[in-house]
Amino acid sequence: MLGLLIAFIICFSAAALGGIVTGPAIEDWYPTLVKPAWQPPNWLFGPVWTVLYAMMAVAAWLIWKPTGLKAAAVPLTLFAIQLALNVAWSWIFFGFRRPDLAFLEILVLWLAIVATIFAFFGRSQLAGWLLVPYLAWVTFAAVLNFTIWRLNAA
Repeated sequence: MLGLLIAFIICFSAAALGGIVTGPAIEDWYPTLVKPAWQPPNWLFGPVWTVLYAMMAVAAWLIWKPTGLKAAAVPLTLFAIQLALNVAWSWIFFGFRRPDLAFLEILVLWLAIVATIFAFFGRSQLAGWLLVPYLAWVTFAAVLNFTIWRLNAA
């Protein structure tokens, strides 16, 4: 169970790192942007991300658990890369207030998630499936990011 706890700490630490810039921007900058009518309400993002980070933690733990860190180095490295890209997106979009660059970055994040899913499926079907909702949400977030960028382009 210690491994699962560590996976949760890592994933929710990433969430906290993104939250450092997201929280303040949601209060002052984000409300000033033109957003599409189909954007979900702001209150929905927190619960969705909480569930997704929990699913990511369980997925990473399922990859680590059977054979340990060394044997799972490739899929867990991919997982770490996509997690770092996840944090970077928050900093680019909300911290630097650059939806244009954030859109390019989220495309790289999307590819990293796909690579991670394939690597996870190679070791655990359940771990792979646990990341599919994350990919779906990031796909939606990419479309939203693109739309916000275009609606607010000077």
